Amino acid sequence: MEYIEKGSRAFRFTTFALFAGAFSTYANLYMTQPVLPMIADTFNISPATASLSLSLTTVALAICMLIVGSVSEAWGRKNLMTFSMVAVAILSIAIAFAPSFGALLTLRIIQGAVFAGLPAIAMAYLGEEIDPKSLGIAMGLYVSGSSIGGLAGRVMMGAVSDVYDWHIAMLSIGVLSLILAVAFYLLLPKSKHFVPAKLAFKPLAHSMVEHLKDPGLLLLFSLGFVLMGSFVTLYNYISFLLIAPPYNLSQTLVGSIFVVYLVGTFSSTWMGKLADRHGQFAMILLAILLMLSGAVLTLFSSLLFILIGIALFTFGFFGGHAIASSWVSARASHDKAQASSLYLFFYYVGSSVGGTIGGFFWLSFGWFGVVCFVSGILILGVGLTFALHKYILFEQREKRVALKRLAHKKST
Repeated sequence: MEYIEKGSRAFRFTTFALFAGAFSTYANLYMTQPVLPMIADTFNISPATASLSLSLTTVALAICMLIVGSVSEAWGRKNLMTFSMVAVAILSIAIAFAPSFGALLTLRIIQGAVFAGLPAIAMAYLGEEIDPKSLGIAMGLYVSGSSIGGLAGRVMMGAVSDVYDWHIAMLSIGVLSLILAVAFYLLLPKSKHFVPAKLAFKPLAHSMVEHLKDPGLLLLFSLGFVLMGSFVTLYNYISFLLIAPPYNLSQTLVGSIFVVYLVGTFSSTWMGKLADRHGQFAMILLAILLMLSGAVLTLFSSLLFILIGIALFTFGFFGGHAIASSWVSARASHDKAQASSLYLFFYYVGSSVGGTIGGFFWLSFGWFGVVCFVSGILILGVGLTFALHKYILFEQREKRVALKRLAHKKST
């Protein structure tokens, strides 16, 4: 059976459906982020406590990602992703009516669990169904859906919250997500290259250990931790910076700041293409350095420099994530959904750890402390990138030596 190639009708349907899936997932996942100050005021809690509405959601997502990714190896891809989208939408509607922070947090944890049904499976679906030569751009388009979804969720939350309140804003996102779930189910082609495996947890556990024993994959998983940990930390606390003096921005204007997500839509596709052409190492390194430069720029008091810094930071993040995630899918020789779920486990644990610890840096040292924390994580990412490059070169040398030995053995 042929793979889905760029330019075909199936490619357009596939990328549009998964774009819609990513849009819905990330609009819902990050919908509390721009209104963290409002949630803190509503329930009379600290910024670090309010951030749990995102951090605990991503912890639940990370844990369940490991389970769902493995289950999909036996149950298939499309139906699980569709169920996830419908359940997420219904839970967002329920969260809009949460009477207390405890109820909100409980529903967000449940939502985090059902979020897991799309991200890891979507990457595995692309890895199985898309022609390898078109995988970079397909993954880039999928990641661009996450950037636009994150943008739309944040802007909608900010604008609607100013006019009505954050409860109505969440309700609006939930209804929109139900519509997108229907479109996803109708457009996404059924899997042609998926071969169901018997649901046996011992082989799946063995397979997971094999993925973790691969130094190349482990370094890629660690890069996911770094990318997301730094990204969520910066975005969690920039709202607190901008609503306070000397900026005093309204919730609508703070939400509008997230329009810079549009640069992520471009960078994920563009850097995915460049990685296909020039190699992943150089592009991931460039992405991290762009993030580091952007974070430092936000230290300037000028609002213009802050906006440029956020845009640069976002550009680098989405490019780096698109490259790293497609590299995981390409490198994994078996159980691709499980490998993708492990990447996203590290990715979302980074979100939870960074987002929560960043709150203590904010409380103790202000925005300077947040930027120092983010910069430290990104410097670690530079080291991981060079370690990955060094290991890939070592691996290639070992393969060449093995082939020479085999050729010599055959000749004698």
